[in-house]
Amino acid sequence: MRSVELVEHAPSTRLALPDAVGRALAASDVVEATLDPYTPGFWSLRAGSKVGAVAVTAPDGGAPFTVRVTPKVPIVRLFFLLGYSLDPNRNWRDGEVEVTEHRDLLPALAHAVERQVDRALRQGLLQGYRPTEESALVVRGRIREAEQVRRRFGAMLPVEVVYDEFTIDIAENRILRTAVDRLLRLPGVPHDVRRRLLHQRARLSDVTAIVRGQPVPGWLPTRLNTRYHQALRLARAVLDGISAEHSPGGLLIDGFLFDMNKLFEDFVTVALRNAFHTRGSGHAVRLQDLHHLDEAAAIRMKPDLVLYEPAGGTPCAVLDAKYKAERRGGYPDADLYQMLAYCTALGLREGHLVYAKGNAPHAAHQVRHAGIVIHQHALDLNQEPNGLLAEVGHLAKRLVDTPRV
Repeated sequence: MRSVELVEHAPSTRLALPDAVGRALAASDVVEATLDPYTPGFWSLRAGSKVGAVAVTAPDGGAPFTVRVTPKVPIVRLFFLLGYSLDPNRNWRDGEVEVTEHRDLLPALAHAVERQVDRALRQGLLQGYRPTEESALVVRGRIREAEQVRRRFGAMLPVEVVYDEFTIDIAENRILRTAVDRLLRLPGVPHDVRRRLLHQRARLSDVTAIVRGQPVPGWLPTRLNTRYHQALRLARAVLDGISAEHSPGGLLIDGFLFDMNKLFEDFVTVALRNAFHTRGSGHAVRLQDLHHLDEAAAIRMKPDLVLYEPAGGTPCAVLDAKYKAERRGGYPDADLYQMLAYCTALGLREGHLVYAKGNAPHAAHQVRHAGIVIHQHALDLNQEPNGLLAEVGHLAKRLVDTPRV
């Protein structure tokens, strides 16, 4: 099996590829794939913000070509960002998911999910009530009268009924089963982890997997499913990850990718919301809050985070999280224009952009003739979790002190 190792946002790698494989990668948007115009058969591959692994396989079942994209941040730090975004109230310690055994993202993720599923199922599968509709020869539950008339034309049997069935085939178990199945199909899962995942799938063999394309059923954290909480959050992260399932040109592309843009945005906004809650300032935090730029409400805008005064519901700060590649010229100007629009529409004198550290230190830009200052902050994702959360706490204090127009 041929493979190539890339690093997110690193310089491109030039290598020989079959034309069909190169075109499949270019069409899938997994990486930037560009045909070398001067050397036939050579392609330049460059990873963006998507990290993980995909495999390109021919329909005849030949050896796949695997592309692995490694994140710049250490795996253990990435899992802290992920875990905190899923549940900021739980201490996602390194040893709890044991990701330090694996240097690559996919093996670490598969290992973490398998460990959490194993802990969730040690006391047996959770059971619950599920609404069930069926045709029966005896009345059970409630008769669906409209359906009985529509389907049976006045016949007495069978009876269309609906009832609550006590079963293991509930949303929680279905999510775990589907996540395990998904991981078993991905390239790069170590043999020992795959073996343990197969054991978990055997435990869940009587549970119905979620059909591809169907929405993932919702679940609510309760006292009864407490032991499932961590496994469900990690499993949902697997199911919500970018699926690289395509069939361009007859080739099959299957894999799993995390979008570091989304992961960084989720962490920053969740951590800030938790920081405001901890401070007890009374400010309201709204994520992806819908506003309009124009008076006619035709131009929509959704800042990542808008902070509101404790009384009156007036916006007092706005923030956008931007996970960007390092650039010699600094931060992209388009981010500044976007934040200027947010500040103008919300009536704020300051706006805040938060980046992953790597471009430049904190900067502030005074906009001419507008009286608006746009701040650019950088969070160092390589530091220990306590230090990172302390930086977020300082940023939360800075937002509270943001002046209004």
